Amino acid sequence: MAEVRERDPVLVPDRDASTVKELDEALAHAQGKAVLRSPSGDELPLPHSVYRVLEQVVHEMARGNAVRVLPVRAELSTQQAADLLNVSRPHLVKLLERGEIPYHRVGSHRRVVLEDLLVYKERRDRERLEALDEITRISDELGLYDE
Repeated sequence: MAEVRERDPVLVPDRDASTVKELDEALAHAQGKAVLRSPSGDELPLPHSVYRVLEQVVHEMARGNAVRVLPVRAELSTQQAADLLNVSRPHLVKLLERGEIPYHRVGSHRRVVLEDLLVYKERRDRERLEALDEITRISDELGLYDE
């Protein structure tokens, strides 16, 4: 499995923000085959899968988000996993020990496969939305919302 190397997330400098927004708009509406032109002028066809990743990265950057690209089979430290879930490291360790997220040990260190973490995150987010929908339904039935 690929070990995650610490890389700083990439954030668009303010001076480039408008250019990145234009690029986001252009990528969203582009048609045909994408081509990458190297600094030396060589043109290389850009596979659709690479184009989709580029589109997603540019879109997030245009929204002001920093990005970091990780392989799906990457192994994360507990701190990296906690950061991705936006929870504390001790809370993440509790989730691991309760079996809510699979992990394995490398020596004395716990490692979490990114793919497993993303499955947990998707399930957690779906359950939260379902709970909010239920709270909204009950509140509406009790007349707690003004018309």
